[in-house]
Amino acid sequence: MTARPTMLILSYSPIVGDARVLKQVTRFVRDFDVTTLGYGERPEGVVEHISMPREIRYNDLDGGLITRKRYRKVYWKLSAVRWSREALKRRKFDVIIANDVEAVPVAVKLRPRRGVLADLHEYSPRLHDDNPAWFERITPWFEWVVQRYVTRAQAWTTVSRGIVDEYERNFGFRAELVTNAAPFHDLQPKPTARTIRFVHSGACLRNRQLDEMVTAIQSADADVTLDLYLTANDPGYLEELRQQAAAGGRVVVHDPVPYAALIPLLNDYDMGIHLLPPVNFNNKWALPNKLFDFLQARLGVLIGPSPEMASYVTEYGTGSVADDFTADAARRAIEALTSEIVDGFKRNAHKYAQELAGERQVEKWERIVQRMMGKKSR
Repeated sequence: MTARPTMLILSYSPIVGDARVLKQVTRFVRDFDVTTLGYGERPEGVVEHISMPREIRYNDLDGGLITRKRYRKVYWKLSAVRWSREALKRRKFDVIIANDVEAVPVAVKLRPRRGVLADLHEYSPRLHDDNPAWFERITPWFEWVVQRYVTRAQAWTTVSRGIVDEYERNFGFRAELVTNAAPFHDLQPKPTARTIRFVHSGACLRNRQLDEMVTAIQSADADVTLDLYLTANDPGYLEELRQQAAAGGRVVVHDPVPYAALIPLLNDYDMGIHLLPPVNFNNKWALPNKLFDFLQARLGVLIGPSPEMASYVTEYGTGSVADDFTADAARRAIEALTSEIVDGFKRNAHKYAQELAGERQVEKWERIVQRMMGKKSR
């Protein structure tokens, strides 16, 4: 019996809760003996999971070394880098998928037989470019890591066209676009009642200005409600949102739900809403999971004029694009909706649900890995 090829999927994240990385695991356990290294529990189907302790950090940069621009030492001193190098010592794999910039040098140093696929979830050099001190000190370090190691991968993927273009413009490699599309869900759109029910799910981060969505709903001259399912990333801001919701009515803040239960839950609503102000480069060019979650839930969507999201919403006729990211602009867009218009958005979401499902995106990784393994694509 011929031994199956081997793959390492390396991610400094809790893999069982990382939707993008889990798609890689689910696809490649079919054809490879997959080993995973990341935080938390063992993903289903892998031959081995190397669980990194949660206290081992991947972002504990040495500030003194950063100041002296000793970037090589900064990188190889990161706790997660040192830990994973030791855990993987003397291991050999045919292919490694390294998720995000911080994991790529470790993968490159392991010299897999058929190469490294670098899956870049963000444009890391401008991750927090809204913070001048971060941009001045940390951006040059990230640029060094990308130029020194990420360029040495055999293939690259990333999450939006704007990020594809930025990596090529600054570093010369052309990543393939693999969106964060949700897996296909066999659901039906539900008729929209007189009250249009909006929903938003995701991280509670102050720079996302979720309070603007709350204000838009509460101030709209329309029969609308909003339910928020938020993770407690910023407990203080979450409490502010709860108080704002209670004071104005129409809005309810819920605890988050497991991702496996999210899309069936969303199917009970009418419109997903996501106003993501372009406070930094990655926000400007975001094409997030939640846009595709709303689509698979057969909802319409209301977004701000984020270029990547607006392109999809406009092309497929699945929602409205507000004039800007303010509560006033969102309110005007809300007041222009009717139940009939929302039903039309839902019909289009249903029409294109299979075309825009995550399975189509996973096929791109499959083709890339087949090329790396020297096999013809199907």
